[in-house]
Amino acid sequence: MSATATRVLVLNSGSSSVKYQLLDMASSTRLAVGLVERIGEETSRLVHTPLAAGGEKRETEGAMADHEAALKAVAAELAADGLGLDSSELAAIGHRVVHGGLKFTAPTVIDDAVLKEIERLIPVAPLHNPANITGIRTARALRPDLPQVAVFDTAFHTTMPEYAARYAIDVATADAHRIRRYGFHGTSHAYVSRRTAELLGKDPSEVNVIVLHLGNGASASAVAGGRCVDTSMGLTPLEGLVMGTRSGDIDPAVTFHLKRVAGMSTDEIDELLNKKSGLVGLCGDNDMREIRRRIDEGDQRAELAFDIYIHRLKKYIGAYSAVLGRVDAVAFTAGVGENAAPVREAAVAGLEELGLAVDAARNAVRSGEPRLISPDHARVAVAVVPTDEELEIAQQTYALVNA
Repeated sequence: MSATATRVLVLNSGSSSVKYQLLDMASSTRLAVGLVERIGEETSRLVHTPLAAGGEKRETEGAMADHEAALKAVAAELAADGLGLDSSELAAIGHRVVHGGLKFTAPTVIDDAVLKEIERLIPVAPLHNPANITGIRTARALRPDLPQVAVFDTAFHTTMPEYAARYAIDVATADAHRIRRYGFHGTSHAYVSRRTAELLGKDPSEVNVIVLHLGNGASASAVAGGRCVDTSMGLTPLEGLVMGTRSGDIDPAVTFHLKRVAGMSTDEIDELLNKKSGLVGLCGDNDMREIRRRIDEGDQRAELAFDIYIHRLKKYIGAYSAVLGRVDAVAFTAGVGENAAPVREAAVAGLEELGLAVDAARNAVRSGEPRLISPDHARVAVAVVPTDEELEIAQQTYALVNA
């Protein structure tokens, strides 16, 4: 790799979208960010913002039949800003890959064998891995000479002990079908747990943190000395907290009941639990701001949805306090965690015996910076730490290709 090659392009390929960021790792600054959406539809949309030269956001619309067309359009936008994919300053392309199973415990340079293994994991990540693979193949075709690195959502959670990762089902059946708890949002949990330790002025190895990643998808993790020892999502991202459209924890027999009594098919139950449950299933909204507005107007359905959401959060805070034994900090992150002060206040309320408290004035402050919202005397720090998954992917990618 050239000594002047310090840029990393981060790609997050969805089924019909591509999110991207170009970062310069010499200064950890963003040079450009963007999004392509509605790939494969009649009218696709590309939003590109060059940040290096203070350029203005550009939006273009037009048919993009597939990810290859989308990435070529992204390359053209970057080239227009002098940041083209053919630049000698580009060190690598980092790809977010949702599921890495047990084999991938760290960022990995992608070759044909790695790609084949990611394909093999499609049955346990049918919504995500196929799109990630498409993005990888397209990027490799555009720059076959450039290192391409996979950074896995599951990797941070592979440190969980077997007693936390295994389900209590027949071992032979579980092993034959790779059924276990993998966890997701790993890049966010890794980044936030490390930044929380920095906020406390300590090394990550000295700190036990409960990380609450609260967005439309939501997950919790127990991180002991920089290593994940438990997390709320499981074989898929459905398990755990109440989410925007996902149910989270549920009695498995509910699925049998719906099939036998309601006559629902497997696909219908899958759609119900993943897309029509959670907050949207409870009250018709999955936007926490709208839910809070409705509560202020006396809407009882919205209030019940909020109470169920908070009840599940408190259960996980309590459970992970027991798992860790000693908790130094609870960190809120992602869209809801970073912006919804009422959620943070309600999640901690009543947990004073666990050493948790929130200072109302500090909690009300809106900021893009990591900050403490607990009183000075609190035994456990409560923090708001904005996540930066793209920076985490870029850092892991750059470190690997430099090594």
